[in-house]
Amino acid sequence: MSVWRFAERIAPVSDAARITLGEGNTPLVESVAIGPQVGIGRLLFKLECGNPSGSYKDRFAVVAVSALRAAGTPRIVATSSGNTGSALAAACARAGIRLDIALVETAPAGKVLQMMAHGARLCRVRGFGLDAEITRNTFARLAEIGRKPGNSLEISGYYYSPVGMSGVETISHELAAADGLGPIDHIFVEAGGGGLTLAVARGFAWLIAHGCLPRSPAIHCVQPEGNDTIAGPLRAGDQRAREVVCTTAISGLQVPSVVDGDAVIAACRGSGGTGHTISDEATWLMQKRLAREEGIFAEPAGAVGVAGAVAAAARGEIGPRDTVVCIVTGAGFKDIAALERMTVADTCPIIEWGDLA
Repeated sequence: MSVWRFAERIAPVSDAARITLGEGNTPLVESVAIGPQVGIGRLLFKLECGNPSGSYKDRFAVVAVSALRAAGTPRIVATSSGNTGSALAAACARAGIRLDIALVETAPAGKVLQMMAHGARLCRVRGFGLDAEITRNTFARLAEIGRKPGNSLEISGYYYSPVGMSGVETISHELAAADGLGPIDHIFVEAGGGGLTLAVARGFAWLIAHGCLPRSPAIHCVQPEGNDTIAGPLRAGDQRAREVVCTTAISGLQVPSVVDGDAVIAACRGSGGTGHTISDEATWLMQKRLAREEGIFAEPAGAVGVAGAVAAAARGEIGPRDTVVCIVTGAGFKDIAALERMTVADTCPIIEWGDLA
């Protein structure tokens, strides 16, 4: 199984050029603790942390890299806070394509090491991912480099890489094809630049346009309070996203520029969804709850959508019989500092064998 199961629904790439690492077909598991505790009728987690490099970005990477392999492109230039870089590094290693990545300043060490392990060439850019102007200038500079002969710029957003992002739409196709799931009422999706949220919405729009579903679930955009480019304007009824000064510590969602934000607002609002903002503290708490109450090992960004659903339930915005899906985007090992924060009170002493009890 791979995203190519849905090849006719995503950007066309010749069979000979396609690569795969077995991405997609990720687990969909039902909540045994959090959902019942907060009164959500049926809460499910789409575990994108089960992809080969540990995040949903593998769906993007294999389609983007396959298309560039078909075109004979020898070098990819990319930007990443971690997961995009890890996924592209794995895909490029498989395809034999050189990869150069400009990292946000705060990219976690675990993700950086993963990229290095696959042979990617890396640098951090001071202020990138924190300051909107620096972020915008970095994107512009990378776009200039990507236009040079033999290069291609790949950033996991529709504004920059619509071909690769079509691979992310397969999340929606898998949800629609899930055995025994039935109609979904709400989907909560974490957002930085908004590409994932838009991909989920576009996937369901394709299914409706082709007569596969009668309606879309309400697609909700959830962001950290410290990177509220999309969620706040969406809830307020605005038509456009906004640039911010990023203050969140949630890796992967530190995107202070608009990127796909305007399109996300239109798509979510059209589906009946809205925006939700979550504090970093609530995110870290939900990461811990997922690990200890559900057995789900998520990085902080992967817990943001769940925190948004729980907050929405507390406000009475989810019905007691509704079916709710949260996208858990990345695996816990991606952010070691967050794991250390979660387990700071725990110990692992060395003892003698005779002291075992």
